[in-house]
Amino acid sequence: MPRADTAHQQTPGNRDGKSLKLELKRTADGSWTLYRPEIDEPYHSVHGAMAESMHVFVQEGLLAVADRTLVRVLEVGFGTGLNAWLTWKQQPRPAVQYTAYEPYPLGLELVSLWNRHNRFLGIERLHSGPWNAWEAVDDTFALRKIEDKIEGLDQGGLVDRYDLVYHDAFAPEVQPELWTPNFFAHVYRIMRPGGVLVTYCAKGAVRRAMMEAGFDVERRPGPPGKREMLRCRVPEKRELPETR
Repeated sequence: MPRADTAHQQTPGNRDGKSLKLELKRTADGSWTLYRPEIDEPYHSVHGAMAESMHVFVQEGLLAVADRTLVRVLEVGFGTGLNAWLTWKQQPRPAVQYTAYEPYPLGLELVSLWNRHNRFLGIERLHSGPWNAWEAVDDTFALRKIEDKIEGLDQGGLVDRYDLVYHDAFAPEVQPELWTPNFFAHVYRIMRPGGVLVTYCAKGAVRRAMMEAGFDVERRPGPPGKREMLRCRVPEKRELPETR
């Protein structure tokens, strides 16, 4: 695993000012990520933060549904906003309505500090806008950031809402509740027939959990540093799974 150089340590990192110990680290492609030492987990791959997000979520995800005039995206874990920013900046692309769940939003000061190293033009705007409400970032990209955990997100009985899911939670060892058959069954219910879910994780247990939930799952070539990733689809004709 390539070394990610530590540049700075930042303690108050949450939007609400609560203490969150984070470190800025340079990844193998030159872009920078945030690292949480208490859980030994980076926000992006140390093999390349930008490269991973672009490959997994844009190339394998967004471009797989780019023939639609409107794509409704659900992201599990807004984090630094890199996936949302790459989706917004991708051209050409269809119109996008982008919903992201994030229980621990990063503070704008920390985002700005991280972005001094990356220079992702306009990414601070995605963080500075309102939470728990829709915002028109431009004429073809609307963003809704929800400050909450995503578990049980279909308890209101919603179905057929999303065309594309970016599953970008921390690893199964860190957030096991977001990688279970029951969780994927909830996600499956709120996706449209033919919808696509992509994730960087390619573990056998995750693939089996997705299949148990009803997805058609395929292994795809992974981003730098990973041999494989997973992409799955909701069948055009499907039965809704039972959830607990």
